[in-house]
Amino acid sequence: MLKNSRQREAILSSLCSRKDHPTAEQLFLDLKGEYPSLSLATVYRNLKVLENEGELIRFHTDTGDRFDADTDEHYHFNCLVCKKIIDLHSLSGGGLCTLFGDFEGEISSCNLQLFGICPECKEKEQQ
Repeated sequence: MLKNSRQREAILSSLCSRKDHPTAEQLFLDLKGEYPSLSLATVYRNLKVLENEGELIRFHTDTGDRFDADTDEHYHFNCLVCKKIIDLHSLSGGGLCTLFGDFEGEISSCNLQLFGICPECKEKEQQ
């Protein structure tokens, strides 16, 4: 049986190699062949630890919780047709959190999700 630290490393490594914002179940299925003793509960537990350590971002979608190893400030576009999730980075460089200059508290992070039709689905729709 693998130690939690090795399992955690494998989960984070798998997540870092992906850009599709997988669910815990998708990560589990990807790793199960290489780590037969891995359980879905272990994946969830380690994702929670990694989230608490700031190693990943968890966000909610209509298809369940998704995970992202890119912890730089960015936003997520959700295609309503194919359900793909695409990273969007701010062109201004300041990010959304800088828009609230009149807020007297401290904003440490923000989570914005955009919804619509991705470029591929839009192109198919126009054909």
